[in-house]
Amino acid sequence: MEIRDKVVVVTGGASGIGAGMAERFAREGARGVVVADLDLERAQGVARGIGSQAVALRCDVSREADIQELVRQARERFGRIDIYFSNAGILGRLGGLELEDALWDKMWQVHGMAHVWAARAVIPEMVERGEGYFLVTASAAGLLNIVESAPYGVTKHAAVAIAEWLRIAYGRRGCACPACARSPCRRT
Repeated sequence: MEIRDKVVVVTGGASGIGAGMAERFAREGARGVVVADLDLERAQGVARGIGSQAVALRCDVSREADIQELVRQARERFGRIDIYFSNAGILGRLGGLELEDALWDKMWQVHGMAHVWAARAVIPEMVERGEGYFLVTASAAGLLNIVESAPYGVTKHAAVAIAEWLRIAYGRRGCACPACARSPCRRT
């Protein structure tokens, strides 16, 4: 995947994998890096550390309207989105079936629907242009599970399934898709 001169959006970009990848995309020559996170202050710190090609935006990925606004602002600032790194995640609490529905619902929104909503917002344009990448962070729990937290393991499985579905569905439309955890839209 070529990063130079690309515009990248990273959700969950204020810390951890998201912050590290936002910094890496900048080092690899991205023209623009959008550091998106619920914690705007920390996202601003990451963006400042990257430099002038970065901007921080607040986004709650558990809300489709926030994702749409994130995409709108990124396009307004940089013209287009070449790489969307759907990385935001939450740990929740330990437990299983006894955990309350509100926690399960939040995990489904963040680890499942956030990827669906983001894909709806960016993939059609990528397919039309004939290039772009939609990346999903799913964690090892998405492949192996994690017995200590049922909502986390189950919803991370959903993240893998969404990425796999995107790879298959858009691969059939002429996109080269080399791995299940990332779904590029690049015509071959």
